[in-house]
Amino acid sequence: MLVRDAMSSIVLTIGPDHTLRQAARLMSARKVGSAVVHDPDTAGIGIITERDILRSVGAGQDPDRERAGAHTTTDVVFAAPTWTLADAAAAMTSGGFRHLIVLDDKAPAGPVGIVSVRDIISCWTPVLSAVG
Repeated sequence: MLVRDAMSSIVLTIGPDHTLRQAARLMSARKVGSAVVHDPDTAGIGIITERDILRSVGAGQDPDRERAGAHTTTDVVFAAPTWTLADAAAAMTSGGFRHLIVLDDKAPAGPVGIVSVRDIISCWTPVLSAVG
């Protein structure tokens, strides 16, 4: 199976000036564990995850004052829709993260999806059940 078979093609995108509370509300409403952070001033994209928000709140920071941009991972590993799920899982394991932003060079306008560990497991579970 390929990343395109597992990824969510609906990508939550926020700006760096969103507060962590706003980010958390949007992520909760969409039932996703991450959001792409697009900074038009740098033309770059990063990712913020529920874990990033949890770390901030756990450190006593105010989610109404903290901005997503200050908690965004910008050194991002991107996946291609044509990667295998094993390639995506290996990248996640190696990097210690649970989400990959999916970019397609045929669609240069921005991310075409997000793939998470949960997405991969959901695809693999029926396959593993059939084998066992």
